[in-house]
Amino acid sequence: MNFISVYIVAANAEEAEAIAEVLVGERLAACVNILGPVRSVYRWQGALERADEAAMIAKTRESLFETLAARVKELHSYDVPAIVAWPIVAGDAPYLDWLEAETGLAF
Repeated sequence: MNFISVYIVAANAEEAEAIAEVLVGERLAACVNILGPVRSVYRWQGALERADEAAMIAKTRESLFETLAARVKELHSYDVPAIVAWPIVAGDAPYLDWLEAETGLAF
């Protein structure tokens, strides 16, 4: 089984918490870490922008990425939210077993 960490940026801590609760509640992620405030500098529609945001890292199965990303887009306030993934190449076996169990089907 392949696992990934998904990096997501939300408009604020409240939005991050709401998204995290849905992802874990729907078993699309085993865990979502909400990181302290981040300061982002980016270009949007031709202008240089700055924003205080909340970053998240969701741990899940690679096979759930598209469903997770679609769900984040439904819940997110941004037109184009940051949702990117990188592989988990190694991990403690009991943790990976837990990750697999928590992202299984609830039925």
